[in-house]
Amino acid sequence: MRPASKKSLLNRTPRSVALAGRLRFVGVARPISSATLILIAAGLLVSITAGTLAQKRKTRTGPRTSHSRDVLSAEAREMIGLASAVVCKERLSDPKGSVPIDEMQARPSLPIQSPEAVAAARRAQRLLPIAKNLVEVSLRRLTTDYKLGNVKGRRSGIQRAIARVRVVQNIRPDMDSRDNASVFLKNPHTITFGTIFLAGLPSDEGIISVLAHELVHIGDGGEDNLRFLFRAVGNRASRLTGIRIHGQPAEELTCDLVGTLASRFYVSATPSYEPLPRRISRSLAHNCVEQDEGDDDHLSPKITIRALLTLNPTLSRELVYGR
Repeated sequence: MRPASKKSLLNRTPRSVALAGRLRFVGVARPISSATLILIAAGLLVSITAGTLAQKRKTRTGPRTSHSRDVLSAEAREMIGLASAVVCKERLSDPKGSVPIDEMQARPSLPIQSPEAVAAARRAQRLLPIAKNLVEVSLRRLTTDYKLGNVKGRRSGIQRAIARVRVVQNIRPDMDSRDNASVFLKNPHTITFGTIFLAGLPSDEGIISVLAHELVHIGDGGEDNLRFLFRAVGNRASRLTGIRIHGQPAEELTCDLVGTLASRFYVSATPSYEPLPRRISRSLAHNCVEQDEGDDDHLSPKITIRALLTLNPTLSRELVYGR
């Protein structure tokens, strides 16, 4: 039986977000319509995920066996290592760099009415409609790229998930939640954020990645609407990394993957003078921990970074080469 609520540590949280008709982005001269947003996002996600599945389409020689799997080249492994290092290096010099999860856990709780918590909660509420749009596009894109949309039950699952995402309306800061974010399936309209968590993600890119993560959990709901997507992402990540990623870890990784895609689109839609690697890093930087520990439901933070970059080779190249 699925729990009535979903909770997780900073980098591992169920999340939910909302859809808006017209959006105003920082750095954009005028509002962007929802239709335009989806078209632009789809174009970007095509470029990101096209590289993701390129290795899967290579012609194989010889029979497939239960042990056959995609294999990363030495060059690809080196690129992932370099990109991971860029993420954590950028965080150190970034004025809006996220606080690592282990550092958040060591900090005292922030009162809800503290200036930091109030400002962060308002920013999350403002970005919620944008994140909801981006989650919808990302889910459709992943379903297409992983060739999962040809079965009627899967199409209806995506539609149910998107419908659940669209009704999320509220961000609720909570002092007792500390460095956690959570969604309660009996109240699918609200995402609860610990005040330390909110204040520890000072960038729009970081908040959007977390909002998107939580929205995917809400979209999945108690009906397992997205189980087929979690299984597909987990299977591919398992083949590429050599780590067994199934069940709840696969769900958490998929939520992080959607968060990374949503944040990357936001970067593209809101141009600035900041370096591209810095902005991309913000969706991953809270995983730059000193104490790299996982649990039964989550990969460790640093392994999460590497798994996400393994699934997104285009993102790795952008981090390393800055374009």
